[in-house]
Amino acid sequence: MILRSRMPRTILAGVAMLSGLAGIAVSAGAATKHTAINIAYMSFDVANSYDAPMLAAAQATAASDGAKLTVFDGGASPSTQYTQLQDAIESGKYQGIITQPVVNTNLIPLVRKALAKKIKVVNIDQILGTSYKTGKIQVNGLSGNVVFVPSQIGTQLGEQVVAACASKNLNPCQVGYMYSIKGSTIDTAIYAGFSSAIASHSSVQVVAEGQSYYTISGGLTAAQTMLQSNPSLNVIAAADQGIEGSVEALSSAKLSGSVLLAGYGGSAAAIAGVKSGAWFSDVAQAPETEGQLGVAELVKVIRTGVKSAAQNPVAALPDHGVITAADAHSFTAQWPG
Repeated sequence: MILRSRMPRTILAGVAMLSGLAGIAVSAGAATKHTAINIAYMSFDVANSYDAPMLAAAQATAASDGAKLTVFDGGASPSTQYTQLQDAIESGKYQGIITQPVVNTNLIPLVRKALAKKIKVVNIDQILGTSYKTGKIQVNGLSGNVVFVPSQIGTQLGEQVVAACASKNLNPCQVGYMYSIKGSTIDTAIYAGFSSAIASHSSVQVVAEGQSYYTISGGLTAAQTMLQSNPSLNVIAAADQGIEGSVEALSSAKLSGSVLLAGYGGSAAAIAGVKSGAWFSDVAQAPETEGQLGVAELVKVIRTGVKSAAQNPVAALPDHGVITAADAHSFTAQWPG
């Protein structure tokens, strides 16, 4: 899961400003500044350490702007989330819905149904649509889209693996690639971007694969298996939880520092790891920013009728969100890891 940072307090100030502006020019049929707003928040998985700060930021933004947020925990289950969204729409209780899809396409029919009922919908964090190569709105009528682009994360991760191999003049450079959930649509898209980035570098060879299941314990087990089958492994690439597990595996095997680590997520663990030199690099994500911007946009469109263009939550980050030893001091984590 993903990013998925650096401007949370200023964004909250922006949210307050939007609240103030919302009462100035209210379009026909839009809620007034003081009208109560009920929002259904369709979470990917409340228990995930990446999702927690996203939800907390969404709740804080809703509270500061006079909206009530009702959380539906998808538990990383597409079928559960589908049923929850269906129930939220049919209840007639909500003027707005935030979607954070478990699967990129299965909610689309329900989102269209919500839009037909004049319920405003803003999508955050995960792609809602058929393409993982764009952050643009893919469902007509959507009021906002605040997401990271999986293929871009994969490309940046691949570029960092190439850089890690080059930093040690490794040829061949043996890489262990760790999926979060192999076969999931998002992991497939990230791996496609990764594969494209390393394709022209014949010395970079993926010799082992594993899965972390978005957990440190899963990353530990996967890394141990990789190291047992490939003791000469040079690099491990994974989401932050997977890299954290890999750090434990390397320490237990007395191999700390012998394998380069390239991750994605932008967690506190990742930034600290890059600063210390324990990690080679990381690709940042911004869950807190996504939660803030998503709810702010939804409240704005409900109150004013004015939709927003898609927003990239990491657009303003240094070096396009790539965290290296040279710029790690410029990043602030939005989730622990």
